[in-house]
Amino acid sequence: MKYITTIGLEIHAELKTRTKMFCDSKNDPDEERPNVNICPICMGHPGALPVINKEAVRHVIRMGLALDGKVANFTEFDRKNYFYPDIPKGYQISQHKNPLVLGGKLNGVALTRIHLEEDTARSTHDTGAESLVDFNRAGVPLVELVTEPVIHSPEEASRFAKEFQLLLQYLGASDANMEKGEMRVEANISVAPDSARGEHGASGADDERGRRGTKVEVKNLNSFRAVERAVAFEVERHIALIERGEKVPQETRGWDETKGVTFSQRLKEESHDYRYFPDPDLPKIYISEIPELAPEKIKKELPELPWDRRERLQTNYGLREEDAEMYVRDKNWGDYFETAAMLLDGDKKLTATLSNYMNSDLAGLVKNNPDRWQSAPIAASSIVSLAKMARGGEVSSRGAKDILKVLFEKGGTPFAIAEKHGLSQKSSEDILLPIVKKVIDNNRGAVADFKTGKQAALQYLIGQAMKESRGSGNPEILRTLLLKIIG
Repeated sequence: MKYITTIGLEIHAELKTRTKMFCDSKNDPDEERPNVNICPICMGHPGALPVINKEAVRHVIRMGLALDGKVANFTEFDRKNYFYPDIPKGYQISQHKNPLVLGGKLNGVALTRIHLEEDTARSTHDTGAESLVDFNRAGVPLVELVTEPVIHSPEEASRFAKEFQLLLQYLGASDANMEKGEMRVEANISVAPDSARGEHGASGADDERGRRGTKVEVKNLNSFRAVERAVAFEVERHIALIERGEKVPQETRGWDETKGVTFSQRLKEESHDYRYFPDPDLPKIYISEIPELAPEKIKKELPELPWDRRERLQTNYGLREEDAEMYVRDKNWGDYFETAAMLLDGDKKLTATLSNYMNSDLAGLVKNNPDRWQSAPIAASSIVSLAKMARGGEVSSRGAKDILKVLFEKGGTPFAIAEKHGLSQKSSEDILLPIVKKVIDNNRGAVADFKTGKQAALQYLIGQAMKESRGSGNPEILRTLLLKIIG
């Protein structure tokens, strides 16, 4: 039997602001000392009154505009009531009926809403019988993006989350470092037999709803790998239950990364369980009354977005899709590439050579020694010179790799390194002819094989000539000389 998988995502990300969402306590994700960035407001002391962080509101408006969502003129904050040790007030300030942004689209996936709330404290449970709570994170501004349930595979879910992380980083709204908990993904998953499609004569949205099974939420997925694995596990678990004739309970589940399984946490709450109501301590917000939050003004100030850069890199520089993706995923790496590429005056062949050395050889060197790159990156002009030397035949491919390694480790200029280490490619027939004759004399068997039609033998002879010349011989000249002498 075939099944239809339906997935909706809820993604939370901590925003980069100087202070927390409703107080002036420092917003510092790198603070390791517990309970130092706190105050009566974020600790929920009686009588402490919250104040809205305008910069956090601005961050979410920018996101909404970047994603073609509808920025609300009227918005407000609500109290989401529940009791847990990491919620000192007994409620979380969030947005319910009137979020900042409605609709929009990202990576082909329709969005439901984007709203603002405050983060909870951080609990640890690894100290034996006790649990500890660190309130440094309590009250940090948190954006929540909710998709429509229109995702149908674990891979699509992961791609969406990656693209949203990129958007946050390009906008400067969040570092969205999942290892630090700055971005967390929750997946709502349902599975239904494909036979449910239109079985009651429904169509459109009604048909889509009729094809969904029971929804299960998997919370706090803190890596893209975890998103894919958790969703895939849940799909298989649902199918197994259905095929045994059992019901899938509607519940909230956690993810055990070590075991690769989800586990039940609690029955799924509905929105009415939280008893939402407008927070009486916070004012209603009318965006049109706040000049610095005017959407038309903010939209003009948006930076280049990831998908726009991806398209521009491929169009303007003729890059392969995978190369452009590397430059989009790592914005600083992409900036370095563009600084170098602009020195090539639009020569796409040279740009391709440059990109090839950057994304293979140089990227490997940086990965093995990132501190060296941070302290002394290769000048853009130097890697451009190397690409020109390689493209013009002044150095061999092997020689260019050796020069790049020296450039990375010790600095210098490509030409000086090539001269010092004898890496300049030799193209003079007078210099290469004795090498070719020696190779032919020492490899009579390969010569005979080539004469009988074995083309691989010629490549072998070229390789031997390159070896004899210590990588400095021009392979095309060596090939020509070999063919000329062998006849």
